[in-house]
Amino acid sequence: MKDRRSVALLVETSNSYARGVLEGVVDYVRQHEGWSIFLPEQERGGSPPAWLSRWKGDGIIARIETEEIARTMRRTGLPIVDVSAARHLPDIPWVETDDEAIARIGVDHLVERGFRHLAFCGDPGFNWSVWRKQNFERLVMETGCQCYIHETIAHFDVSYSWNREKRGLINWLNRLPRPIGIMACYDIKAQKILDVCRELNIAVPEEVAVIGVDNDELLCGLADPPLTSVICNTRRTGFEAASLLDRLMSGEKVGSEPILVKPIGIAARQSTDILAIEDREVAIAVRFIRENAWNGINVNDVLREVPLSRRVLENRFLKILGRTPHEEITRLKIDRVKQLLTETDLPLTEIARRTGYRHDEYLSVAFKKSVGVPPRIFRQTERFQE
Repeated sequence: MKDRRSVALLVETSNSYARGVLEGVVDYVRQHEGWSIFLPEQERGGSPPAWLSRWKGDGIIARIETEEIARTMRRTGLPIVDVSAARHLPDIPWVETDDEAIARIGVDHLVERGFRHLAFCGDPGFNWSVWRKQNFERLVMETGCQCYIHETIAHFDVSYSWNREKRGLINWLNRLPRPIGIMACYDIKAQKILDVCRELNIAVPEEVAVIGVDNDELLCGLADPPLTSVICNTRRTGFEAASLLDRLMSGEKVGSEPILVKPIGIAARQSTDILAIEDREVAIAVRFIRENAWNGINVNDVLREVPLSRRVLENRFLKILGRTPHEEITRLKIDRVKQLLTETDLPLTEIARRTGYRHDEYLSVAFKKSVGVPPRIFRQTERFQE
């Protein structure tokens, strides 16, 4: 009988993103041959653990976030997969978030709510924040909206302090036009923005709408108001990392090109629950659609809410949102279907019922037309089922 491989996971457990990555590794191990997993306590960016130089395992999955850890990893001579964007070992395989897709979700969410002034708040100490900022700025410029960027002092900077970061946020927020939609590089930064807004008596979301990234449900729920956040597919990140390591431990050569994992979608909460649309009829129609899209409504139902002809409403929708009312209804329904396929084991008949489709056959046709693959294949891909 083949011996079980011994794999170390140098990934901290202090935040929801990292825990999701670890859950993805567990998903892979359950579906394939078993590994003996070693998960020691590890602080993000902390010093290399003393045991690492003596460990006689078969492979490592790690967030390599310092040069010191990178040097220690290199000396082990073991197969390694990196799940950090820091790239201290650029020649080894790595898996990370698709930061362009994350930025696009944030921009689309704010533009859909009618914001024409959009801003990004990042931490220059993290590559993923820098990449999200760059993509956010480019995407906003493509929409014709105004973009405003703020970089806080890097969290790991020796001169960092919350008071210093807070003063920078206060000065920035006071200079911004309003209303404005702000995307923060991750949930913790978004929560800080909300705290400063509350101190400055800035109304959220009426004057400033805020989006985070990672969808840390505890953090988002404790935020005041509850925080809208992009949902990263952390389990898939961990699953892909484990798959790469398995190939490396089997002797396969794997390149250093990144595997970038797309986000699942967005969890909309009170911090962006507003429509910054000056056209009153369109604002009423959009709110009605967002409140009822999963109830099987159609454009005729929308027209009963606003005193406009179908042609006029469609023209105004296209001008403001870039979509017709029908396309907006379909988009919201498909997004909800994606979320239920990824996050639940509900059968397709139940998903159809919950998203306003009369039959699962109608859902399947609409889903394949929009996404390019049937719901079953999408679920297999996102949930790692074979």
